[in-house]
Amino acid sequence: MNPTGLGLPPLLAAFVFGLMGGAHCIGMCGGIMSALTFAVPPSMRHPARLSGLLLSYNFGRISSYMIAGALVATLGTVFSIAPAARMTLQVFAAIMLILMALYIANWWKGLLKVEAVGRRIWRHIEPFGRRLMPVVKLPQAFALGAVWGWLPCGLVYSMLAWSLAIAEPVRGALLMGAFGLGTLPALLATGFAARQLSALIRHPATRSIAALCIISFALWQLWSLYHMAGMSGMSGA
Repeated sequence: MNPTGLGLPPLLAAFVFGLMGGAHCIGMCGGIMSALTFAVPPSMRHPARLSGLLLSYNFGRISSYMIAGALVATLGTVFSIAPAARMTLQVFAAIMLILMALYIANWWKGLLKVEAVGRRIWRHIEPFGRRLMPVVKLPQAFALGAVWGWLPCGLVYSMLAWSLAIAEPVRGALLMGAFGLGTLPALLATGFAARQLSALIRHPATRSIAALCIISFALWQLWSLYHMAGMSGMSGA
């Protein structure tokens, strides 16, 4: 059994990981969502209008995740020609999930070093997003989301490592799409100022439970890979 295959459970897992990373998403993108909301002229700030803008922004962001997933998975096809290389990528993906869990729970911030690398590229992308503000039209919101989807984020990088291991562009895009959809509730709650939901997502106990679930999934992946390697060795013998 390939733990990075893309039947329903892995896609569902990616969606759940997005949900669990909600606290981090609020910290990273919550300010952008609030700025997007308050930049709309008061005369246009009615629920239907705001809903359309916030959804367009987030679908633009998720589309960037999917593009990144497809690109990284394409790169994975180059590195995973040999079975041993594919196995290495899968182990790397599982380790990145564990680091993501530690990051979500605030137990260890090692992924900040990975984000620092992305910030060098982000300096050249971020100005395009500022030119789109203030957002008053749906295409503007979608374009802004597509730009901010490349914001350096340890959670996104962890999921991209999983796409790299999958090494199939379409499946890599679907994985990132499922993850992006999972982040929607937290960010929409921020955009609509849903304080109770935001407080629940940010609560240390919520973050700890989320981290433990992700670590359990990653350990299951590693155990499955170990079992596969053992079976392969017996077949070879």
